[in-house]
Amino acid sequence: MGVDYYKILQVDKNAKDDELKKAYRKLAMKWHPDKNPNNKKEAEAKFKQISEAYEVLSDPQKRAIYDQYGEEGLKGQVPPPDAGGPGGPSFFHGGDGPTVFRFNPRNADDIFTEFFGFSSPFGGMGGGGGMRGGSRFPGGMFGDDFFGSFGEGGSVTQTTRKAAPIENILPCSLEDLYKGTTKKMKISREIADPSGKTMPIEEILTIDIKPGWKKGTKITFPEKGNEQPNVIPADLVFIIDEKPHNLFTRDGNDLVVTEKISLAEALTGYTVHLTTLDGRSLTIPINNVINPNYEEVVPREGMPIPKDPSKRGNLRIKFNIKFPTRLTPEQKAGIKRLYAP
Repeated sequence: MGVDYYKILQVDKNAKDDELKKAYRKLAMKWHPDKNPNNKKEAEAKFKQISEAYEVLSDPQKRAIYDQYGEEGLKGQVPPPDAGGPGGPSFFHGGDGPTVFRFNPRNADDIFTEFFGFSSPFGGMGGGGGMRGGSRFPGGMFGDDFFGSFGEGGSVTQTTRKAAPIENILPCSLEDLYKGTTKKMKISREIADPSGKTMPIEEILTIDIKPGWKKGTKITFPEKGNEQPNVIPADLVFIIDEKPHNLFTRDGNDLVVTEKISLAEALTGYTVHLTTLDGRSLTIPINNVINPNYEEVVPREGMPIPKDPSKRGNLRIKFNIKFPTRLTPEQKAGIKRLYAP
C-alpha cells in the first residue's frame, strides 16, 4: 500500500472523524517545524506526512480511494469510485480513457492553518510566528493548556481558560433537609454582548433541596459567574450547611435527641413526648430502667435517605439523668430498705 496513513496518524482503520482530528491535532503540534528547531529536517518530513495523512483520511472520497487502491491509487491513474461533486477532488480526462483521479497533496502549512486558525502557535521559537486576526500565543503556552483551548472542531476559541468556581454557603434548617424544599436565590452578575461590552443583570436561581441532603452537598449552576473577554464564566456553587436545631442533632441518617429526666423517672419508667421535624407527635413509653448509657432506638424516625427517601434512618433517644445533690437521712434509709438484698 506504500505509506500507511493510518499508522502515521496512530489511529485505527475504523477511526471516526473526531478521532482523526484529535490525532492530527496532537501530532501536528508535536512535529511542527517551529517547535523542533534542533531537528528541523526530520520534523518537516514528519509534519508533511501527518498533514497528508489527515488530508486523505478526513475526506470520505479520498479515503475510499486510498482504502481500495492505496497511496499509488491516489496519486496514479486509478478510476475513482465516484465522479465527485463540488469541493471534491479534481479529475481530468486521460486521452480517450476513462475519467481518472489525481490527488495532489496540499501544502502542510495550509492544512495546519485551516485546522487551527493560525499559522504557528510558537511565536519566538522560529519562523512563521504570525497569527491570523493579529492574536498571538506566548512562546511558552504549549501543552495541556494549549490543547484545552481547542474544541472538537479543531479551531481556536476565544475562551482560553475558565474562571475558578464561586462557592457560597447555603444554610438550611434541619426541617428543610428533612422535608425537602425549594429556595430562590437572587444573584447579580455581569453579562457581555457580542462586542464585549458588559452590563449588570439580576437573575433568580431556583435550588431544589431534596429530602435527606447532607451538609457539604454541592449544587452547581454552570457558568453563572461574570462574563468577560477570553474567559469562560465561573460556575456558581452552593454548598449546603446545616443550621443547629434546638432539639435534634444529626448523625449520618440518624436523628439524636437527649431527654433530661430525674433519677426517680430513670428508675420507675418514663414516657418521651416529641414533635417530629414534619410536625407529628410521637409518644414513646420506656419501661426499662434507664441507666446513664441507655439509648432508646425508634426505627425509621430519622432522616430520609437521599437515594431512597421512602427509607429513613433511626431516631436515637439518649438520657441526661439528674441525680440529687443530697439526700435526707430518711431518704437514705428508705432507699436502703428498697434495695436491701
